[in-house]
Amino acid sequence: MTSPVSRRDRLRRRLHGPRLALSLAALLLAGACQDDPAHTVVPNPLSLTRVDAEGAVLGRPSRVVAESGDPALEAIAHQLRDLLGSWPQFTPPATGAEAGALDGPMSLEDSLAVDIVLSLQGADPSLGIEGYELEATAESITIRGNTAAGVFYGVQTLRQLLPPAVEYTGAFRRPWTVPAVEIRDAPRFGWRGAMLDVARHFRTVGEVKRFIDLMVPYKLNRLHLHLSDDQGWRIEIPDWPELTEIGGITEVGGGPGGFYTIEEYEEIVAYAAARFVTVIPEIDVPGHTNAALASIPELNCDDTAREPYTGVAVGFSVLCIERESTWTFLDDVIREISARTPGPWFHMGGDEVQELTEQEYSDFVVRTEAIIRSHGKRMIGWDEVAMAEVGEPSVIQLWRPFWSEDLVLQGAGALRAAQLRDGVQSAVERGARVILSPADRLYLDMKYEPGTVLGLRWAGLVDERRAYHWSVERTFSGIPGESILGVEAPLWSETIGSIHDLEYLAFPRLAAVAEVGWAPEPDRSEWWSFRKRLAAQGPRWSALGVNYRRSAGIPWPAER
Repeated sequence: MTSPVSRRDRLRRRLHGPRLALSLAALLLAGACQDDPAHTVVPNPLSLTRVDAEGAVLGRPSRVVAESGDPALEAIAHQLRDLLGSWPQFTPPATGAEAGALDGPMSLEDSLAVDIVLSLQGADPSLGIEGYELEATAESITIRGNTAAGVFYGVQTLRQLLPPAVEYTGAFRRPWTVPAVEIRDAPRFGWRGAMLDVARHFRTVGEVKRFIDLMVPYKLNRLHLHLSDDQGWRIEIPDWPELTEIGGITEVGGGPGGFYTIEEYEEIVAYAAARFVTVIPEIDVPGHTNAALASIPELNCDDTAREPYTGVAVGFSVLCIERESTWTFLDDVIREISARTPGPWFHMGGDEVQELTEQEYSDFVVRTEAIIRSHGKRMIGWDEVAMAEVGEPSVIQLWRPFWSEDLVLQGAGALRAAQLRDGVQSAVERGARVILSPADRLYLDMKYEPGTVLGLRWAGLVDERRAYHWSVERTFSGIPGESILGVEAPLWSETIGSIHDLEYLAFPRLAAVAEVGWAPEPDRSEWWSFRKRLAAQGPRWSALGVNYRRSAGIPWPAER
């Protein structure tokens, strides 16, 4: 078999130098990669060096080669092949396929086409389990990682070095080039997440998968699913069919609701895992439970089922915690969901509880944590759980703004900032870890500006600059850096009636969140660099059909 490199070398020897140089220059001009690759990649890599040399040409003979034979690496190779092979006469064969099996005559550009090599050998160990090295030259494109996850994130960077046209699934396109670059990269935080509230407005399996697909290019690796609330219960529990028969058919505003069967939930989890995204399920207790209380009378202290609820108020519902039937119910729910979620975490919610005393609430959190641990998971809870005696291995998700001010914080079950800080710091001293989701920075359901139709504004107005332009260290002073797992952007769905609404509120802000989670804490004058790189995502989102907000402060390029 004749390799693409051998064909290219023979052609170089056969063709006159000037003709080849002119042809390659024309190809580079038409290749559709921006002149400066540093202005295309989000999140910003640790280091990106532009090499003064010819770039790599991708054409029909190009192969995607998984070097090690590792099944995860081969799966990544096939995903990349599917991305590149989405139009006629350009379907790079993946691992093991013969490069010579091409229809029709080979063009000059095809003769220069290079392979993409994915390797688990030779990467710098200091880059860790999610880091990678990417090298693109006229001879090949090589992505190395210490694990398959690292290679996968290198592929996402390669995707952004390609023109946005790669995202169109049906267009006929010519070969293109990847600029000659050397990239070394690794994340700042291991937890880079987004949360979908599917309880207040339900999102179908296909819509959740689409959201995962939109997370992946920005190296986000956690999908937190808020599966229950006052307005709906969204996951089947075999021993408690009433939860979905009654609690699953409502949503905010009186819509039809919906729920995931066990098989559908497992499908979402597997789809995410294939893209190195871990699903974190949340069942919000002991408050935010009206859908469960409407479904199962014995969860109420008076044995009377509550009426279904389709409003947006919070703090009025609570499980009857003194009944053992409540604890049997919780054990069943946590067991069934945990058995179908391979990740190590289970989120118990725990926020905005008005109907329990402090001692009752604390006892509830401690007992629920024990159940979660009995099923092999680590508990996550919203910041109020720090008021209980939680510690290692539990995780506290901080959502309330104004951490540094001695003010009464928003939400039902109000806390003073000093009280919250003391509780969190005590929990951290006992070994608890922290996820940062400050509402005034990372809540994607906040309005962009006063005139934004969708979204709320109780935590303020949050545009993409505000989501990006803050310091983790200064905002959450007093929490040791080693105790911070990372950042997560919740997208609550009171005002989200469709996937188009969801996309509008998520983008472009989710890209800013991804950079906060991945890149080192920059000098915030870097906003001017980030806005250029953010602007480069616009044509890509258009190609993907994303209903993103074209913010006035971002220099979006003209699209054709």
